[in-house]
Amino acid sequence: MNAFDFYLQSASQYEQIKYVESFVAEDDSGSFGIMAGHTRFMTTLPLGLARYRCSGGDWEYLALPGALVYFKNNSLTLSTRHYFRSSDYAMMSDVLQTQLLHEEGNLRKIKHSLHQMEEEMLKRMWQLHRSGASLL
Repeated sequence: MNAFDFYLQSASQYEQIKYVESFVAEDDSGSFGIMAGHTRFMTTLPLGLARYRCSGGDWEYLALPGALVYFKNNSLTLSTRHYFRSSDYAMMSDVLQTQLLHEEGNLRKIKHSLHQMEEEMLKRMWQLHRSGASLL
């Protein structure tokens, strides 16, 4: 049988999945697949869906906010902040959409906070300059 072990880990979850035949995902260079016997391989995944199939089974889908993938000695390790796993593609697509909207909202908040901090720093530097204080 041509299969490999798949170790799926996040900050709060860990799973070992045996007898995986194929893993498919997309990185910055495009889509790729891994099967048993693949050479040593490492890449990062952006936010998106990945899928894998165990011997004789249906595809299982993973919604990921990004991940590190490492394949060595017929073992695949995927490390991520968190993940959602299901065989229901439509549900996983919805989860990914919700996750994407959440991540975009967080990014907007961070950008707004950084912009406010920058404005306050410039304002303070201007006040120091007007008062004749040294900036160094």
